[in-house]
Amino acid sequence: MLTLSDQELLRYDRQITLHGFDIDKQQILKNSTALIIGLGGLGCAAAVYLAASGIGKLTLIDFDTISASNLNRQILYTQQSINQYKVEVAKQALCNINADMIIETINQKLSDNELISLIKQHNIVIDCTDNLTSREQINRCCFLEKKPLISGAAIRMEGLLTVFNYQDNQPCYQCLSQLFGQNQLTCIEAGVMAPLVGMFGSMQALEAIKVLTHYGKPLIGRVLMIDTMTMEFNQVIFTKQTNCIVCGNQHAKQDLKCK
Repeated sequence: MLTLSDQELLRYDRQITLHGFDIDKQQILKNSTALIIGLGGLGCAAAVYLAASGIGKLTLIDFDTISASNLNRQILYTQQSINQYKVEVAKQALCNINADMIIETINQKLSDNELISLIKQHNIVIDCTDNLTSREQINRCCFLEKKPLISGAAIRMEGLLTVFNYQDNQPCYQCLSQLFGQNQLTCIEAGVMAPLVGMFGSMQALEAIKVLTHYGKPLIGRVLMIDTMTMEFNQVIFTKQTNCIVCGNQHAKQDLKCK
């Protein structure tokens, strides 16, 4: 296990001072690896705070380039970044925040097998994508590897956050998404307020740190929903769906493995 240097002990002093966090948990974070999928508004904020908090390695996945319409909420990019690949610009910006961590990038869309292979190499996955197809793919692959997943979404003035650990009695993302149905809008269609994605991306980073270091109580089996138009916070407990095609029963699991 890599140990903290004197410089890192000074840098992360405010976290180490937290009751119950201490040097041991900061060292766990230094030896942890996170896979961030999607470098939009959520992914930029999550990556910034994981880098600043002292995680040891980040792998960034995105195959999009930066456009002018991204700049109001995707805080790793500037006017000079337009038309460049998000992962490349994000890597450089994150290196400027924390030069001690390892950053790897993947600039392509991955198949299930490719994604599963990558998930195996990381301690946690953070879903910062903006479409149902990608979220369901990430959930399937994390379920097969029983790898913790931090899931966040933000649209208009509303957002939600939850955590999956894929234990036998716990739900998966498919259990949640089938409650909302298939007709889910994207930010392109409905718009989104810029600070909202920073708010939820930061909370995704916070939940990831909690899961990695066993600190506090993560949002497992619970979904936090916030309407920032009125600043109303609601928390809902949701359970495994017996008819879930991913985690509902042994037959579904066997079919999933055969893909």
